[in-house]
Amino acid sequence: MKLAVSGKGGVGKTTFSALLVRTLNKQGKHVLAIDADPDANFATALGIADSDKITPISEMKDLIFERTEVKPGTIGGFFKLNPKVDDLPDALSVKLDNIKLMRLGGVKKGGSGCICPESTLLKVLVTHIVLARDEVVVMDMEAGIEHLGRATAQAVDKLLIVVEPGRRSIDTAGNIRKLAYEIGLNHIAVIGNKIRSSKDEAFLKKHLPDFEFLGFLPYADALIEADLAGISPFDTDSPTKAEVEKMITRL
Repeated sequence: MKLAVSGKGGVGKTTFSALLVRTLNKQGKHVLAIDADPDANFATALGIADSDKITPISEMKDLIFERTEVKPGTIGGFFKLNPKVDDLPDALSVKLDNIKLMRLGGVKKGGSGCICPESTLLKVLVTHIVLARDEVVVMDMEAGIEHLGRATAQAVDKLLIVVEPGRRSIDTAGNIRKLAYEIGLNHIAVIGNKIRSSKDEAFLKKHLPDFEFLGFLPYADALIEADLAGISPFDTDSPTKAEVEKMITRL
């Protein structure tokens, strides 16, 4: 099962992704967790120690040079467009139980559509992960789907968009779906997060009438406290965990 998770910053996308991965791990699944959002810290949310010491792959200059034969930061010129990446998930991942985590990092673009060795390596790596790996894959992505190409999108089983009751979150969901449709990713579901009452559920259903809803997660102070304390939301006592289990069953 290959899952991509997206949504506006601050909606709880990484918290949901961490709960999803840790629950799958508890069920005995082998999970490859991909941190593809430079502004989030998937490792901390998963409960991985010393997560701040994990070097993003986009900053591994020697590796990028070795695989693409061009120094990072170079724009244009000649470099390998199909570098070897099949060994990287096992070699570069940080492990927790049956979970392997890879942190992709961001690429400083020199203009739109930057073709540079860093972005090429990351895109080829994501393609390999989605098409060739046999674990469950969960990708915590930016408010978009930058790392997914057309070929990769065809193999993603579901794009999960996390939304909260609010107009900006709803607008972002519509934009993400538009981007997804453009590359042929049509299997999309929404997770309503930070739900305080039935009114919040009704609000989301009213403003996202043609989306499939996978479920709703209640607003929980315990999850906010966990985030402030830098511990995994899975390691707190919250009704949210039971709801995530139900979503996995639906998936």
